[in-house]
Amino acid sequence: MGALNFGILDALDILIAAFLLYQIYRLLRGTSAIRILLGMVAIYLLYSLVQLLEMRLLSEILGSFMGAGLIILIIVFQQEIRKFLLVIGSATFSRRKGIRNMLNMSTTEGTDKRTIDAIVGAAAAFAEDKVGALIVIERRDPLGSFAGTGHHIDGALSRILLESIFFKNAPLHDGATIVSKNKIIASGAVLPLSESSDLPSKFGLRHRAAAGISERTDALALAVSEENGKIHIFYEGEFELVSQEELSAKMAKLIQG
Repeated sequence: MGALNFGILDALDILIAAFLLYQIYRLLRGTSAIRILLGMVAIYLLYSLVQLLEMRLLSEILGSFMGAGLIILIIVFQQEIRKFLLVIGSATFSRRKGIRNMLNMSTTEGTDKRTIDAIVGAAAAFAEDKVGALIVIERRDPLGSFAGTGHHIDGALSRILLESIFFKNAPLHDGATIVSKNKIIASGAVLPLSESSDLPSKFGLRHRAAAGISERTDALALAVSEENGKIHIFYEGEFELVSQEELSAKMAKLIQG
């Protein structure tokens, strides 16, 4: 038996494979997609078994199913595949400031301290008065398709405008307000709801919508509870409970990150 050859490329191969598998696990953890994936793995194992046992009829049936397996995977895991590509893209050179500037892809263009101060000030007022609110801040991924589900605003962002939108009896209060480059581009927008089982059961539709947009895009979502006034930030499928005092620094870090 020859000596086992293990070089740098082999180690790199293992590391990349481990990274990809870990990202897939993160994307599917706590969702119904993980059960679907396990079901497809079980079918593949069954297909391998019937082929080994030379069971022609079952081999033919399962073989036809496996032949369309790639198309089925794309359809079933469409959202997960999109998010996975976002994760890979975020881990590449596009995050490097120099490259972003050359490609004109800066995430902070048009998003200045005044925008953050206006959102933080409004969120603090909402938390104090227990006014429910959902504000979504566009980063790299365009949110035009989601803004199209609401009412077009295209107004300069200000604390007063945000407070007017989320006034308890205002017609746009229940939807999401989408912010892009210091402007409110839409209010009353409808966002996709997260199906993750990792979210606390106490989260209502507003928080699940915030989680949903953060799972599908790189947007930053800010949700204020009308029950207890607590503020949660959602980003990259994760969420954090933040205090009014740390909200400004946290938003600045995420928007510039």
